[in-house]
Amino acid sequence: QVQLVESGGGLVQAGGSLRLSCTASGNIVSINTMNWCRQAPGKQRELVAGITSAGDTDYADSVKGRFIVSRDNAKKTVFLQMNSLKPEDTGVYYCNVQGTRWDSRNLRTPPFDSWGQGTQVTVSS
Repeated sequence: QVQLVESGGGLVQAGGSLRLSCTASGNIVSINTMNWCRQAPGKQRELVAGITSAGDTDYADSVKGRFIVSRDNAKKTVFLQMNSLKPEDTGVYYCNVQGTRWDSRNLRTPPFDSWGQGTQVTVSS
């Protein structure tokens, strides 16, 4: 199986910065898309930023120009640099990684779509 471990959340004042990290481990053959999503209290989970294996990135309109997503393929890690934070950025941030894994029992490489446990980001006004 594939496990994701996130870190970097916390409490920050408006205008401040935080950097989130998410590292994948397990029987991973390849990693395709790595995403960051967030869920604010009382709201649905939304995609914040994503990055493909080719390095192409995509951002929600609300974070464009403020957040930067990047990845270190050798370390199977995705980062989210969050700058100029606003109170509306508050929420639980989840890492989502998609790729293929090694199934040693069936000698196959099925796809996986894994989620991290979430890390709290709180921005005070």
